[in-house]
Amino acid sequence: MPDKQTDPDLSSLLFEPNVWINGPIDQSALGFFLEKLAHVRRDGLPLLMELNTQGGDADIGRRIASEIRYFLAEPGRTGRIIGKSYVYSAGVTILAAFPRTLRYLTEDAVLLIHERHLTQTLELKGPVQACLQIVREQLSLLETSKALELEGFREFVEGSDISVENLLEHARNNCYLRAPQIEKHGLVNRVIRPGDLGGQAAT
Repeated sequence: MPDKQTDPDLSSLLFEPNVWINGPIDQSALGFFLEKLAHVRRDGLPLLMELNTQGGDADIGRRIASEIRYFLAEPGRTGRIIGKSYVYSAGVTILAAFPRTLRYLTEDAVLLIHERHLTQTLELKGPVQACLQIVREQLSLLETSKALELEGFREFVEGSDISVENLLEHARNNCYLRAPQIEKHGLVNRVIRPGDLGGQAAT
């Protein structure tokens, strides 16, 4: 369970983020994120990130997550993230880049966790050997995608009471999790409720 007595200043995280993504996770979001993160690094500030997204490009989500991990690994660096209202798909990859103790959600937050999706038409035409090579390449792509997905799920559940196997089972059915469920299972440090502000913790 979260320790409300040692929580950092909630107003800074809620109302004064210095990095944020509000919208799709795409090339534009990546550029904006890198620019804001550079300012945070230059000014020696803690990373206070706000996330509100319906998802987007899975590989761009991985790139942003990687930048977060490197930032937090630097000596003296700290950070927190708050997911607001909806954090879907690739957004969960970004959320997972922060250790569980640095993750927060607003009370209305909903997370969508699902398996990676692929839409592609495979045309086989020509010599059998060439067709086999195409199939091998596509199989390698699928196996790599699956391995990356599993790696992200492991990171997300670390320190919680949910196993990777259990999360995978939910992900196969496009799992929507509301903030109280997520807090109950220990996937975040804390869900912030309106009554928590002003130094008065909600009971």
